Amino acid sequence: MAEAGKIRVLIAKPGLDGHERGARVVAYGLRDQGFEVVYTGLRQTPEQIVNAAIQEDVQVIGLSVLSGAHLTLTGKVIEKLKARHADDILVLVGGIVPEGDMTALRDMGVAGIFTAGTRISAIADFIRSRVSQDSRV
Repeated sequence: MAEAGKIRVLIAKPGLDGHERGARVVAYGLRDQGFEVVYTGLRQTPEQIVNAAIQEDVQVIGLSVLSGAHLTLTGKVIEKLKARHADDILVLVGGIVPEGDMTALRDMGVAGIFTAGTRISAIADFIRSRVSQDSRV
């Protein structure tokens, strides 16, 4: 059961990317910042990620993608969220994202993009600024 007032965040590693250090750092960092964090582990399909997000009743999905498949994988997650009427869940992308792909990600509905070296406090502040108080109850 979610603790009242805490923002719930799901951190997911979609696709075949096997590098999870950054995702774990973000997950632990957000937990230390007072968020409730669910980490799905490696090699999750977009469907598994969306199912977990809905089941865990999260307000935010953070996708960690280092494989170069960020456009395809993120698009599939957003598509599946819309199909499940869960597109009110904020989607963030982190990892290696070329500058040229950032506009395409934002156009598909990504709320925030955080590349390597972003401070955890900046991610936490961004989430807090975007998740309404009403959705924390």
